[in-house]
Amino acid sequence: MAKYHYSLLFCSLLLLHCTDLSAQELRHIQGTVSGKNDKGKKESLIGAVVAAPGTGFGTQTDVSGGFMLMLPDSINRLVISYVGYKPDTVILKPGTNNLKVEMQPMHLLKEVVVSHRQKATEMSLLSIDKTEKIGQKELFKAACCNLSESFETTPSVDVAYTDAVTGYKQIQLLGLAGSYTLITRENIPDVRGLASVTGLTFTPGTWIESMQLSKGTGSVVNGYEGMAGQINIELQKPFEGDRWLFNLYQSTQGRSEANVNYRHKISDKIATNLLLHLTTQWLRFDQNEDGFIDQPLGNQFSGINRWAFDASKGWGFQFGVKGVYTDNTGGEWGYSRGMEQVPGNPWGFHARIARLEEWAKIAKTFEQRKATSIGLQLSNVYHDQESQFGLRDYNATQRSYYANLIFQTYINNTNNIIKVGASNVFDQYNETFGTQHYVRSEIVPGAFTEYTHNFSEKLNFVAGLRGDYDNLYGAFATPRLHLRYAPFKNTAIRASVGRAQHTANIFAENIGLMASNRVFLVETNQQGKAYGLNPEVAWNTGINLLQKFTLNYREGSISIDYYYTQFQNQVVVDQEYPRFVMFHNLQGQSFAHNFQVQLDYELLHHLDIRLAYRFYNVMTTYDSVGLKEKPLVPKNRAFASLDYQTKNGWKFSYTFQWIGEKRLFGMVHGGFIVKNSPNYVQMNAQVSKTMSSKLEVYLGGENLTNYMQHGDIISPENPFSANFDASQIWGPVMGRNVYVGLRYKIK
Repeated sequence: MAKYHYSLLFCSLLLLHCTDLSAQELRHIQGTVSGKNDKGKKESLIGAVVAAPGTGFGTQTDVSGGFMLMLPDSINRLVISYVGYKPDTVILKPGTNNLKVEMQPMHLLKEVVVSHRQKATEMSLLSIDKTEKIGQKELFKAACCNLSESFETTPSVDVAYTDAVTGYKQIQLLGLAGSYTLITRENIPDVRGLASVTGLTFTPGTWIESMQLSKGTGSVVNGYEGMAGQINIELQKPFEGDRWLFNLYQSTQGRSEANVNYRHKISDKIATNLLLHLTTQWLRFDQNEDGFIDQPLGNQFSGINRWAFDASKGWGFQFGVKGVYTDNTGGEWGYSRGMEQVPGNPWGFHARIARLEEWAKIAKTFEQRKATSIGLQLSNVYHDQESQFGLRDYNATQRSYYANLIFQTYINNTNNIIKVGASNVFDQYNETFGTQHYVRSEIVPGAFTEYTHNFSEKLNFVAGLRGDYDNLYGAFATPRLHLRYAPFKNTAIRASVGRAQHTANIFAENIGLMASNRVFLVETNQQGKAYGLNPEVAWNTGINLLQKFTLNYREGSISIDYYYTQFQNQVVVDQEYPRFVMFHNLQGQSFAHNFQVQLDYELLHHLDIRLAYRFYNVMTTYDSVGLKEKPLVPKNRAFASLDYQTKNGWKFSYTFQWIGEKRLFGMVHGGFIVKNSPNYVQMNAQVSKTMSSKLEVYLGGENLTNYMQHGDIISPENPFSANFDASQIWGPVMGRNVYVGLRYKIK
C-alpha cells in the first residue's frame, strides 16, 4: 500500500512539473484499437480513450482507430476504455512501441442498454491546430450531391452561385473567395487552376469518407498556398468500409444521380476500390421567371479506381486514376445547342470539360526507429475545357505535375519531431478568351522544414519554414507558426500566423463574370508574369478558443474564432464601373476580419443543436472608387441546426440560416438603384429511415421558404446588349427543391 501511495505522489509531482518533461527520455507509443460488433465483425473503435492512469497523459483514437502518445520511460502501462467494452490494461514492455489492442465486449444484463454516438463533426482539444473533422454523418444530413454542396450544415463556409446561368457554386472561407482556400485530396492539391470553381462538382458526396476543415495558415508541408485555410478530403479507402454502396437521388427540379462504390480486398496486403458517378439534369425550368433556365441541361460522368498495397518491412504504396467528363447547355429558354449566337436569337451557354488525374503515394516507416518515416506524393493532371457564353468563347487546357517528398524523425526524443522535404509544382496553361490568348508555364521547386515541440501536455507548438523559387516571380519564403496552450483539462487556446502566396488564374477563378457582356480589362503589361500581374501575397493571423463542457450528463462545446488576413498584394477584381470588369494589382489596403462563435450541445438525449454567429469585415482598395467593402459578401450570418435520431432508425435534420445584407454594384430594380441586398432566411430539412442494415431511404427539401432573387439578370430581354449581366447574384436563383433517395449497402 505504501508503494502505491508513493507512486501516486510521484505522478502528482510529474504533473506539477510538466515543463521538465522535455528533458526526460520519452518513448513514442502508437497503435490501433479495435473490437467486434454485434455480428462478430472486427471494426476500428473511434474515440476510444487511451490513458496512462494517474499521470494526465492520454489521447483518443482517430477515425481509423489509431492513436499516438509520447510518454516518459517511467510509465509502464496504459488503460484503454470504450463504452460497451471491458477496460483493457496494456503493460509497456521495453522495446514495445507499436500496439494492436482488440477489446472484448462487456457482458451486460438484458435490461441495461449501453450506447455510444460518434459526433458528426468533431473538434479535438489535443491537436495543435484547430481542425473540424466532418464525418459522413454530417455529410448525409443534406443531399450532399457533390463537394460544393457538402457545407450546408457547416457555419464556417459560405456557398453561393457564381451567376444565374451556369449553375456553378463557389465557396467562401473567412470572407475570401474559394481560390484562397487550399483544397486537397488526401493532402495532394486537388481543386486549383482551371478547376478552381468547376472542380467543386467533380467529387460526389458518396465518395467522401470524411473532411478536415482548418482556418487560417496551414502546414508548410502542404505548400505555400492557402491564405484562408485548408479543406482536406479523405476518399473511401480500399481496405475499409462497405463492399458495395448504391446511391440513387431524384429531385423535383429534374436532377437525377446514381452512385456505385465497390471495394475488393484481394488479400491481406492488396485491395482496390471503384467509385462511379452519373449526374443528369433533364428538366428545363425557370422558377424565378427571368426567361433563362435556372439549371443548365446536361450530364456528368466521373469515376475513380485506386489500389493500395501494404507491403512488408514498413513499405506502403497506393495509386489511383480519376476521370471526369461534363457537358452542359444553358441560357435563354428557347436556346438549343448549335444555335447561332446573333442578336434576335436566344442567348446560350455551353461548356464541355474533360479531366484526367493520376496520383501515387509511396511510404516507408522505420520500425527500428520510432516516429520515423519517409513518403513521396506524386500527381499528374490534364484538364481541357471549351465554353461559350453568348458571343464570347473561353477555351483552356492545363497540364500540372506535383511531387512532394517528406521525411520525418525526432531529435533526442519524440517530444521533438522534425519534418524536412522538397517539392516541385509544374503548371502549364493555354487559354483563349475571346480574341485574347494567354500561354504560361510556371515551375516552382521548393524545400521545407517543420519542427514540432511538446513542452508538456499543456503547451506545444509547430514552427515551419519553406523556401521556393518561382520561374515567373523569383524566390520567396513562407514562414508559419502554430501554438497550443491548454490551461485546463477541457480548454484549448490556439494561435497561428503565417504567410501564403498564390498565382491568380483570373479567368477560371471568375468564370461566373463571363455570364455578362462586361468588357474584361487587364490593367498591366508586365512581361513574363501571369497575365502581366504580380503574385497574390497575404499574411493570416488567428486565435481561437475551444471549451468543452458537460451539462446534465450531456456533452457540449463552445468555439470562438478570430482571424485577420492582410494582403501585401492582391489581384483586384474591379467591377465598380458598369459594363467593365478590370483586373489590377492592389494599390492600397486589402484585408478581412472574421469573427465566429459556435455552440454545439446535446440538448436532449439524441437531440443535437448547433448555433453559430459570424461577422465579416472585408475591405479592398479599388482603383475606381478607393477602399470599399467587398461586394456580394454578407457581413452578418446566423446559423442554427437541429438533429434528432430515434432508436428505431429515424433521423431528422433541420438547418436555418439568416444571411445579412451584401453590398451591390448599384443594381437597377424597378427604376431604383439598389446598393444593398435585403437580408433573407433559408431553411433546409431532411428525414431518413434506416430500413435494415443494408437499406436507408431519405426525403428532403432545400430552400423551403421558396425565397428567390427576382430580377437577378440585368437586361434579360436584350442579352446581346452591353448592359446584359447575369453575374450579380446575392441570393438563391432557384426556388424550393424536394428530393428523395436511397442508399443500399452490402458489407
